Amino acid sequence: MPHLEPLAARPLAGSPQAFAESSARAITAARAHVASLKAGASGRADRAVLADYDDAMAALSNASALASLAKNAHPDPAMRQTAERCEAELEAVTTELSLDPEIFAALEALELDGEDAVTRRFLSHALRDLRRAGVDRDAATRQRIKALNEALVRTGQDFGRNIREDVRFVDLAPAALDGLPEDYVRGHPVRPDGTVRITTEYPDLIPFMTYARSAQAREALWRVNRQRGHPANAAVLDGLLATRHALATLLGFPHWAAYVTADKMTGSAERAAEFIEKIAAASADRCQRDHQQLLDFKRRRDPGAARVDPWELAYLEDQLRADAAQLDSQALRPYFEFGRVQQGVLDITARLFGIRYVPVHDAPVWHPDVQVFDVCQGDTRLGRIFLDLHPRDGKYAHAAQFTVCSGQRDRLLPEGALLCNFPRPGAEQPSKNRRRFGAAPPPSAASEEPSAASSAESGFSTVVEPALMLHRDVVTFFHEFGHLLHHVLGGHTEWASQSGVRTEWDFVEAPSQLLEEWAWHPESLRSFARHLHTGEALPADTISRMRAAEGLGKGIQVRQQMFYAALSLQLHQRDPTGLDVAALAAELQSRYTPFPHVPDTYFHLAFGHLDGYSAIYYTYMWSLVLAKDLFTAFEDAGPFSAETASRYRRAVLEPGGSADAAQLVEAFLGRPSSFVAYQRWLDAR
Repeated sequence: MPHLEPLAARPLAGSPQAFAESSARAITAARAHVASLKAGASGRADRAVLADYDDAMAALSNASALASLAKNAHPDPAMRQTAERCEAELEAVTTELSLDPEIFAALEALELDGEDAVTRRFLSHALRDLRRAGVDRDAATRQRIKALNEALVRTGQDFGRNIREDVRFVDLAPAALDGLPEDYVRGHPVRPDGTVRITTEYPDLIPFMTYARSAQAREALWRVNRQRGHPANAAVLDGLLATRHALATLLGFPHWAAYVTADKMTGSAERAAEFIEKIAAASADRCQRDHQQLLDFKRRRDPGAARVDPWELAYLEDQLRADAAQLDSQALRPYFEFGRVQQGVLDITARLFGIRYVPVHDAPVWHPDVQVFDVCQGDTRLGRIFLDLHPRDGKYAHAAQFTVCSGQRDRLLPEGALLCNFPRPGAEQPSKNRRRFGAAPPPSAASEEPSAASSAESGFSTVVEPALMLHRDVVTFFHEFGHLLHHVLGGHTEWASQSGVRTEWDFVEAPSQLLEEWAWHPESLRSFARHLHTGEALPADTISRMRAAEGLGKGIQVRQQMFYAALSLQLHQRDPTGLDVAALAAELQSRYTPFPHVPDTYFHLAFGHLDGYSAIYYTYMWSLVLAKDLFTAFEDAGPFSAETASRYRRAVLEPGGSADAAQLVEAFLGRPSSFVAYQRWLDAR
């Protein structure tokens, strides 16, 4: 492999003006490749013409990905605004090129009969996607398509921005923190007016809904969270649905759901709907039993209780796990100190895939929080990863992998970033006779407690408030890191357009959901989950109880996911003219979940997946079915089987999007995918 420098993140460390200039250079480069394609279509090798097209699309997609990352992660509001504007400009150029008949004609004329299957597939999919974009329509229709696409970008940005910026809060009496961990309480000091403020940001919201003993306080926070996006996004969502419907029908599809599913594994909206109903039916009895179990448990404390309210779900599930499985989730937190968890994720994935992570201390970054590692195999650098893992104002509030640069064999190194919101180690404070926590020990000393940092002048130690995670955060870390590995290990394809996670969208989550399994396996957990104070590994019987507790509420969770999936699909299957979105959301919630709609709440207006995923939220569960099936190979061989992990890497991760996902699964398993493993997981208690 030639020496390649991973420098794609440099614009993120510069000024807004410099960022805009880098975006403009990407557009110039893309246009130059298109000009070369058109000029050389009749006199150059067909493969060279195809390469020009690939390079043009790569220039635009990499610049657009960088703009998306800056928009969601950069601490400077001016940079975020610039990035959003650049993203729209890049999308406009991408749309323009997708509607250029000369590009289509040049590609359609290529003769690739003697080329390999991967190259022929690339051309076939490129022509398919151009037709889907409307390139073969008349000029007036293409102009209308262009205008609708530009409107979609603007409206989608408005929808996401309204969610991102609408952080709400409740001011409560300090007693409302009863039940919350000590570090959470310390992080929410009493304000001058005698209250504590709890926001709807996930690091505030999730622990509060899980542990706060006051049902009244939980209800207050739950309600303001369910009012995010209202009223601003009501008209925006109506416009988004109307524009998508207009574009889909203009392209010859009955609705947007038909358009967006046509190139997925499902192949049609009808098959997606059938899948949703299949999962809903498979989980119906379990959901009913789970809900009754929660209600019975609530009645032990409140004999007159007639129902379980949605703001009680997380709290009652946690209490039930403590009762039925003898599992106190707060008592687990000292085993999941952030630094050790991060080191565990790195060590486990390095062991699985025969790679190593080399810290890079001089890389350009957008915030001091960001950690940078080169991913290496031996002395060969495979790519670079950026870990931006703690919350701050203006940052993306959930957890996701973002592309910095899509790789290409011998030309570009893949670079990717994780944006998460895990607990942050606290500020250093002087403390007598206490130890310094927060830094993960090296793997060889995992059982040893980090040593104190002494101060000769005072005789005091320096203590860093430890960042303790819930196990669900650990699972999230493994999940998102699975995307990052897919991006890097799959980022060495010949064609940039097939790099990394560019498989069918309903397969994209499978590798990340597969990696979640290592957040549950005893050998994996005990390698990093060690008690903050004693260094004791997480006991095996505790892990068994964790697995048992995982099953509690599983039916409710699956049905809840099917509500989200059905809502995203059905909103895009109907004519938006006169559609009452709020009524549809309420109807589907009552159909799929045991919790009726609560008046004056507007979940759908802060359902961010309605922007990026549009009609295809079902893909999370579709991918989970595949992930459970993929893991059967590791169950048979052992979770740390080097041979199985290597075969999985070669068969599933490294091809990126150069083959159909169904073929990748079959190549690894030696058979077509099956529903059996998922059904077994769903039925397990």
